[in-house]
Amino acid sequence: MGKSHFVLIHGASYGAWCWYKVATMLKSIGHNVTTIDMGACGLNTKQVQDICSILDYNEPLMTFMESLPSHEKVILVGHSFGGISISMAMEKFPNKISIAIFVAAFVISENLTYPTITQELIRKKDENKDSMDIQHFFFNGPNNPPTALLFGPKFMESKMYQLSPSEDLTLALSLVRPFPLFKDDETFNKETTMSMENNGSVPKVYIISNGDNLLTSDSQMWMVERSGPFVEVKVIMDSDHMVMFSKPNQLTSLLLEIANKY
Repeated sequence: MGKSHFVLIHGASYGAWCWYKVATMLKSIGHNVTTIDMGACGLNTKQVQDICSILDYNEPLMTFMESLPSHEKVILVGHSFGGISISMAMEKFPNKISIAIFVAAFVISENLTYPTITQELIRKKDENKDSMDIQHFFFNGPNNPPTALLFGPKFMESKMYQLSPSEDLTLALSLVRPFPLFKDDETFNKETTMSMENNGSVPKVYIISNGDNLLTSDSQMWMVERSGPFVEVKVIMDSDHMVMFSKPNQLTSLLLEIANKY
């Protein structure tokens, strides 16, 4: 197998640190690995109040993609909300991506918008009331809508880490940061518009986390079926939302298998 360059993109509130297991395994067998802190995440110096748009949030990834030589292609891997980020990179830099891999992730395409996804998830949430649905919201004034959120400890334990080692939950609780809530408006919709010519030209694989309590396997398949063709759909059994913690070996093996094939 040749040497590949994996670019690993984290989900909401996380950072490059969440890939420490997978990145270590990929590097140990000679692959290049880049992990990126998105805006106001991980070690990124911006604060959540500095993120005014999805473009601000994605700026670290877009800057990295811009810096790549024109002849170099990378394997983009997005987890959870990171799927939005890599979808946008696919639209802007289709010729620099050999394949995009979505891991229990959101997918947007010419056929599926982010507002449509959020509406579907809200509908499913209303159908499945859960007393453990605990989150912390941040406001700019008492009468204003929330501007950011942070998942609470009980929410994370029950919805995201129920199958992961307890030490990884402890690590996450000390490192997660508030995540900006982007306005569902005309500007956001324009910034996340995808085309078949660009985004649709990049081959993509979806890895379903079968035991995900946050973004259920049904919701993941719903996005797969509506977001255009995938060259493959893989499933990791007995994995929670944080697949890189609950099943790092299986996830790494699938990434290598996909890289070798495409």
